[in-house]
Amino acid sequence: MNRPFNFGAGPAALPQEVLAQAAGEMLDWHGSGMSVMEMGHRGAEFGTIYAQVQTDLRELLAVPEHFKILFMQGGGQAENAIVPLNLSRGTSADFVLTGIWSQRSQLEARKYCSVNIAASGESSGYTTLPESAGWQLSRDASYVHICSNETIHGVEYHELPDLKALGSDAPLVVDFSSNVASRPLDWSRVGLAFGGAQKNLGPAGLTLVIVREDLLDRALAVCPSAFNYKLVADNQSMFNTPPTYAIYIAGLVFAWLKRQGGIAAMAARNQAKAALLYQTLDSSQLYFNQVAKNCRSRMNVPFFLRDESLNDAFLAGARARGLLQLKGHKLVGGMRASIYNAMPVEGVQALVAYLREFEKTHG
Repeated sequence: MNRPFNFGAGPAALPQEVLAQAAGEMLDWHGSGMSVMEMGHRGAEFGTIYAQVQTDLRELLAVPEHFKILFMQGGGQAENAIVPLNLSRGTSADFVLTGIWSQRSQLEARKYCSVNIAASGESSGYTTLPESAGWQLSRDASYVHICSNETIHGVEYHELPDLKALGSDAPLVVDFSSNVASRPLDWSRVGLAFGGAQKNLGPAGLTLVIVREDLLDRALAVCPSAFNYKLVADNQSMFNTPPTYAIYIAGLVFAWLKRQGGIAAMAARNQAKAALLYQTLDSSQLYFNQVAKNCRSRMNVPFFLRDESLNDAFLAGARARGLLQLKGHKLVGGMRASIYNAMPVEGVQALVAYLREFEKTHG
């Protein structure tokens, strides 16, 4: 089956193998007579699915045993409130602003604790990352928040900051919604990582939280029980009904990732895809990318046409060639190609071919 290449930022493309398997199991999962959508979350059938999902994810991401893996709901935006409800103790938290999503995170956190802006890339239009050596970290911060990949602006940390080297004992909180499972993660530098599944892991509706055990029992008294990390952990993510079907689909994605060779193999593939696309943009007279080369995202590649009157023609031509959802975010305009794990190199090659063709006829 030949499908278009979906460059949407999320909900994003899923591997075709995963979609085919889910379709085949839709009415009857492994002879159970039930769709996964119909299963009780405490039943033996879903228990089998859940156990495998936990095992595969811990293996894939090399999550240490002293971290708990939680499957929650509400997406990354809800976690912007849930994290301070669990970790801030009503005091203060440090934020490094690198784009729209970290900006929204600190605004939400202000409802539950005081916020210190340790650094910001706003002066560059969020096209660079603030050098960690210049961060103004608080002595008493309950945590330090970063967004490891800004989906809209296309900046990414290629290495997580080492807070201890910066003189901070606060845990690092990482919003890894848009680059989770795309490259290895140094857990020795992380206290908590969270992300919506709908970019690299599965469908919308599932939120992944991976939290160090010593951070579990810090929730404010007003924290809703369903969002209390310790209660969720103690109940194996089933304090309330979890997003069962989304967990199942994520599990199929995890199995697919293992068949691809795991995270190291995906990182190499993602690097190659991004390099091909950036090289094409950098050598063009029609297109340009504004992000500093040392922090360009491997997942989300924003770019602009120097003649913006050609935008509609560019998008129409792309759709005609099966290259979908290339329009940039409304806050920044231009174009954006999201090339998550599920985007095959053939999709990037097709986009590059179209970029060159369009420039040849319109440049």
